Order: sequence, then structure tokens, then C-alpha cells
Amino acid sequence: MKTKLITFTFSLLVFLGNAQTKDSIAPLKNQDKLSYKQFIAPAALITAGTLLLNTTLNEDLQSNANNFFGEDFHTSADNYLQFVPVAQIYLGKTFGFKPKNDFQHQTINIVIANVIMGTVVYSLKHTVKEERPDNSDNLSFPSGHTATAFTNAALLYYEYKDSNLWYASSGFLFATATGILRIANNKHYTSDVLAGAGIGLASGLVVSYWNPFKSVTFGKKKKTTAYVFPQIGSQIGMGALIQLN
Repeated sequence: MKTKLITFTFSLLVFLGNAQTKDSIAPLKNQDKLSYKQFIAPAALITAGTLLLNTTLNEDLQSNANNFFGEDFHTSADNYLQFVPVAQIYLGKTFGFKPKNDFQHQTINIVIANVIMGTVVYSLKHTVKEERPDNSDNLSFPSGHTATAFTNAALLYYEYKDSNLWYASSGFLFATATGILRIANNKHYTSDVLAGAGIGLASGLVVSYWNPFKSVTFGKKKKTTAYVFPQIGSQIGMGALIQLN
């Protein structure tokens, strides 16, 4: 029983994430277009999380997690793992992989996708008002850490899927680890993590195909430098710094 939560959560996240890579964000022969099929994985995750919300099963899964990891388990690794896919997006070219977009457009996609995700997550947290497992506040559903990780993992996949499939898919491992650690830290229920993963996948998917300002060419006379960085302190989030030289 102690391993059921880990097996259930990990298997579902990896399976649906894998389905997303094979179907939802898979390259088409001559063009990339959105279709309803591409939202099956995100919808399945969000639906699963919503159905688990405020159920006995959700409570049992959390109890099993506490027994497995220990009541006093705590790590801050999830605060950092959620941003690993962002670093991978920027570092992929350094490793010799060819991205789909240049540095400026990567940054635009990251910012817009995370703004969309953050807006949805913030709205739901303050609408649902589910109390966290550790009773620290009532902003448990959905998991913002997990949503952030899966948003950027989806962007990473789209950027490098045509260059190196293994590298492109690796972000989902960090995203899954983030979700599991949120449960292990007793900060989120399984329902929160599943819904957060679905919201993240959907946000990354939409922006990847939408690719805002993809037709905009940045002038050569001015050098644009942009950085996206994590903000960790009393508030966890992301910041962006764009400078024209």
C-alpha cells in the first residue's frame, strides 16, 4: 500500500506525458496545427485531478505518501526542479541541438505560456480554496509548481523534438519529479498535482503552436538580451528581464 501512491502518480503522469509527446505535440508532415486530439492528455489529467478532489481516495493517497516518505520529510528541491526545463530550453543549442526558435522568441513563448498558466492556476486557487494537506493555507488546488514544470517541459519538447527526442522529452522527468515531491512535502494532494500537470501541458501546447510574434524579426542594429529567471523567497515565481542595447 505504501508504494501505491508513487506508482499511481508517476505512472499516470509519465503515461499521459508520453502520450502528449507522441500525439499532442507530435510533428505533422508539412505543418504544425492544433486539433482537439492534442488536448486529450491535458484534459485527462485535469479531469482526473478534478474527480479526485475532496474524495476519500485523495485522502488515502496522501496518507500513504506520508507513510512512505515519513511525516517529517521535507526538501526544497521541488522549488528548483520546476525551472530546470527553462534552463534546458536555453542550453539546448549549447549542447549542439537545433531549437525551433531563436533566443528572443523562446523567451517570448516562455513568458506568455507562464503568464497564461499562472493566471489559470491563480484563479482556480482562489476559487476552489482547497486546504493544503499540511493546513498551511487554502490554496492547494491546483499545484502551481507542477503547472510551471509541465508548462516549460512542453515548451522544451516543442523546441527540440525535431533535433533530439531524448533531450526534448527529458523535461517531463523533471516535471514529474516536481509533482511527486510536492506530494512528498505534504503541500499538495494527488488531485492538485494531476490538475496542475494538465494545465501546464495545455498552456505549453497552445503557446508552442501559436508561437506569438513568430513573424517579428528583431532588428540587427539593436541587440536584444532577454533572461527568464526564478524568483524564490516569500513568493515563488518567474521574472523576465529584457534589455535593448
